[in-house]
Amino acid sequence: MHSDIELKREVEAIQIPSGDSIHLPQGTRVIITQSLGGTYTVATDHGLARISSKDADALGIDPISEQKKQDEQSSSNVPADATDLELQVWDQLRGVYDPEIPVNIVDLGLVYDCAIVEEEGKKKVQIKMTLTAPGCGMGPTIAADAQSRVMSIDEIDDAAVDLVWDPAWNQSMISEEGKMKLGMV
Repeated sequence: MHSDIELKREVEAIQIPSGDSIHLPQGTRVIITQSLGGTYTVATDHGLARISSKDADALGIDPISEQKKQDEQSSSNVPADATDLELQVWDQLRGVYDPEIPVNIVDLGLVYDCAIVEEEGKKKVQIKMTLTAPGCGMGPTIAADAQSRVMSIDEIDDAAVDLVWDPAWNQSMISEEGKMKLGMV
């Protein structure tokens, strides 16, 4: 992508890889290095930062048209027997990215389990996922992004994302689609 942009307004961003919140003032020059899942990884004079889709206008971007392009993809890591509601959950998870890797968490093989349970007439999604490395400072941010996206589905009342480390993630868990994006095929 690598386009040099001057921010049209101030934004709150997440510093990469620490996960700390930072303020980017209007007029800050940034270079978009990655645009995936409605978030934008930008290079600033102070390092990398992630800008959320709600602030895409500060970059001069229409996030809706970009998301439509990404929604047309499929993944071999999604269970073939998933129900319509489960597919909606998996589609939302496919919009979540580690800002340092240009492949979504589903295709990276980071989602180990995704179940919809019904308790007292309410539908809750329980997700078990991992990270490519246990020390990733973006872990809580990625998990919160996954939870938020799943909670945007009308029929879902609650969602919980648990970060797990067993089994340890390895590259064999990456889908064929992910391997193609990473040039591993």
